[in-house]
Amino acid sequence: MGHKECEGGGMASLVIGGLIGAGLALLLAPQTGKKTRKYLASLAEDMSEKANDTVSEFAETVSDFVEKATDRAAEFMKEKETLTKESKKMLLAALEKAQEKLEEQRKKLEDSI
Repeated sequence: MGHKECEGGGMASLVIGGLIGAGLALLLAPQTGKKTRKYLASLAEDMSEKANDTVSEFAETVSDFVEKATDRAAEFMKEKETLTKESKKMLLAALEKAQEKLEEQRKKLEDSI
C-alpha cells in the first residue's frame, strides 16, 4: 500500500469517526428534543448551502473551461489552415467527444436535482 493510499484512508476514517462522534454527542447531549432537532435542521441547511455553493463554483469553472477550450480550438483552426484534412477531422472528433462527456455530466447533475 502506497503512502498516498494510507493518507486517504486515514483521512476518511478520521472524518467518519468525527461524524459518528458528533452524532452521538448530539443524541446524548442534555438538550431538549426540540432544541436538538432545531440545531440539526440548521446544521443541515448550512451544509446544503455550502454544497450548493461548491457545486455552483464547480459548474462555473467547468463552463469557463469549456468556453476557453472552444475559443482556443476555433483560434487553432483559424491559425492552422495548413493542417491536413485528417488532423482537422481528429480535432473535431475530440471536441465532439468532449461535448458529449460534458452533456452526460450535465444530465447526471440535472437528474440528481
